[in-house]
Amino acid sequence: MKNPNPILFTDVILEDNFWSDRLKINRDTTLTANYNYLKKQGRIDAWTWDKGEPKKPHIFWDSDVAKWIEAVSYCLANESNRSLEKKVDYIVDLMANAQLDDGYLNSYFINVEPSRRWSNLRQEHELYCAGHLIEAAVAYFQATGKDKFLNIMCKYADHIDKTFGLKNNQKKGYPGHQELELALVKLYKITKKENYLKLSKYFLMQRGQKPKYFILEQKEFEKKYPDKFYMASTLLAEKYNQSHEPVVDQKEVVGHAVRAVYMYSGMTDVANETNDKKLEKACKNLWKNLTQKRMYVTGGIGPTHYNEGFTFDYDLPNETAYAETCASIALAHWAHRMFHLDPDSKYIDVLERAIYNGILSGVNLEGDKFFYSNRLTVLPEEIKSNPHGHDIDRQPWFECACCPTNIVRFLPSIPGYIYSKSNKDVWIHLYIQSKVNLELNNSKIELSQKTSQPWNGKCKISIKNKHKKSFSLYLRQPYWSKGLVIKQKKKIIKTTVQKGYIKIAVPADLQTTIDIDLGMGINLVSSHPKVRQNNGKLAVQRGPIIYCMEETDNGKHLHNISLIGKVLKPSPTNIKSYKYVSIKGKGLFNSLNNWNNKLYSSNAIKKIERKNIKMIPYFLWANRRVGEMRVWFNSI
Repeated sequence: MKNPNPILFTDVILEDNFWSDRLKINRDTTLTANYNYLKKQGRIDAWTWDKGEPKKPHIFWDSDVAKWIEAVSYCLANESNRSLEKKVDYIVDLMANAQLDDGYLNSYFINVEPSRRWSNLRQEHELYCAGHLIEAAVAYFQATGKDKFLNIMCKYADHIDKTFGLKNNQKKGYPGHQELELALVKLYKITKKENYLKLSKYFLMQRGQKPKYFILEQKEFEKKYPDKFYMASTLLAEKYNQSHEPVVDQKEVVGHAVRAVYMYSGMTDVANETNDKKLEKACKNLWKNLTQKRMYVTGGIGPTHYNEGFTFDYDLPNETAYAETCASIALAHWAHRMFHLDPDSKYIDVLERAIYNGILSGVNLEGDKFFYSNRLTVLPEEIKSNPHGHDIDRQPWFECACCPTNIVRFLPSIPGYIYSKSNKDVWIHLYIQSKVNLELNNSKIELSQKTSQPWNGKCKISIKNKHKKSFSLYLRQPYWSKGLVIKQKKKIIKTTVQKGYIKIAVPADLQTTIDIDLGMGINLVSSHPKVRQNNGKLAVQRGPIIYCMEETDNGKHLHNISLIGKVLKPSPTNIKSYKYVSIKGKGLFNSLNNWNNKLYSSNAIKKIERKNIKMIPYFLWANRRVGEMRVWFNSI
């Protein structure tokens, strides 16, 4: 059976209370907040900068503007907004005027240091920025049909194609920060120009080959620009950007998490498009290492600030977790691609884990403050002693603004993750209230979901089959499900699960209704025993949502609380006007009495007290006031 293809965001109408509210806030507040900062800091108008202006463009400003345009594109897919279109068209005109005759387009290197184009691929983000600009151009074309931006980026991609490759007159380099690889596949898919796919594969397959390009580049750079900084080429530096060995030989996720997972997405795309089995095998090996040994329960990845990335197997500290918002977004991108390379629910399980937890925690309820990193345990005292203390309270902006602009583009793209299809069949990955019109085997189908996920496990699927042709519907059984129950014509049907999906034969009727109970309940989650930070501890999950405790509800010293799992119950609650399901119950608290200001004692009397506890979804923490937060708890 041929692998399915994703159904584009432009073809899906979201009607879901949970996500529709988030996307409305994203459109009405987050987009505006992002744009205002981009405009205020000169990022929007960086294309017109001249040397008389005090604040010069930065080497990766173009990527932030590109992600904002991509966000606008997803928002425009189902709802027109002339004001947003005018803003994008203004930026596109700036780019058109700035683009050089040979196609080169980068606001920093055109305006600030034109002589240094392509001289420091490893550190200076030229190819990374090109990738985000291409993604934005493709999305804007898909949403609006306007091709000016797309044509600009095709001209730029053609320039890159002439500049890089294995011919004598070409540079043998590749991106220092990966992203262009996946963007070129998107450009290939929409233009059908094979050279873009071949260029993407070149960048991937050249990486890690000897002689190492970045070592050669460093020598040339230091000769030409002795006054400029170039980081030393060491094995650690090579692992940081995953250039330590050829990508087909890589089995372990290393280095900077965002760089890594963007690269894995590109590898997956190219493997899928070219049927490259070596790339496919590498992707599966890397996926296994990441999701079985190096991923947080929230879908966060990259445990350390040191390299903004990976350390070693089972190293998942909670208090110092980096778990960058951008990295979880990259993981969601990769998970979606891996499913289409190897149709199996395990990939969508990770996608779902990331979007409801590690990604959604990156923005507050009002949509105007952001987390760069997403810890799993927080102590307010750290704000005084930790240089990264800002990540215990969301911030309105960051000088390195990759996360705010990434989350503003990811959330409105969610409709594109719900469904897939082949010529004859349909897959439902995420139970999100929505409607999609599609064509199967020359037959028009309207499929809709009605559900209150993630708070309720009931889902009704309605199908209008205009031409009365039968087809197969594949329903994902979520990893957290306590047993899916499916009714057709009000009768429970027997099901079998294959690769995490239940195949339903949809009859050749004009209308069909399928009722699903997803089997939601409270799950107590344990870590692998090798995760030393969580030994003997439990996390709490209901549906796709990971829960945490905050000081606001439970007082200080959350580490002293032990869970009594049998008495935990879901409870409808609200923060401000936001309605959600909390979990309430009883816990045991190790009293601080009788210690008499001692740090250690062999005679201290333990006094265990019972106390009421309340848990909230992890993505909702830090929406009231700064205080302690914790995901993992002692168990009894």
